[in-house]
Amino acid sequence: MTKEEFLERLGALEREYARAEDNPGSYGCTDCEKSANCMFCESCTSCYRCNYCSQCTNCSECTRCESCTDCNRCAYCVESKGCTGSQYLVRCVSCSDSTYCFGSVGLVRAEFCILNEKYDRKTYFEITKKLARELRIKSAG
Repeated sequence: MTKEEFLERLGALEREYARAEDNPGSYGCTDCEKSANCMFCESCTSCYRCNYCSQCTNCSECTRCESCTDCNRCAYCVESKGCTGSQYLVRCVSCSDSTYCFGSVGLVRAEFCILNEKYDRKTYFEITKKLARELRIKSAG
């Protein structure tokens, strides 16, 4: 196989994949595209092994997330991007192994943070409840 043959066949495979809209191995999903082995997701694109997620893109092994992108092994996250192994994040970016963070970026093993600042549990929920309402953010789950 020559370089040209390889590149031609690779290009053909990429074009074929780009046209595909099926969801192999998925069950009970609605309006999803290019997702595999997902269950009960809605309007997701290119996700893998997600459950009960909505409007997510390029996520894997997430549960009950909404409008997330490029997240992995997250649960109950909303409008977050590039997060891993985290739960209950809202509008967070690149957080890992974190729980209950709102508008935080790049945190690792953090909890009850708003804009990367730590709060006690009670204050966190007081502030985020008001912020979510004002920003019209629906909580996941």
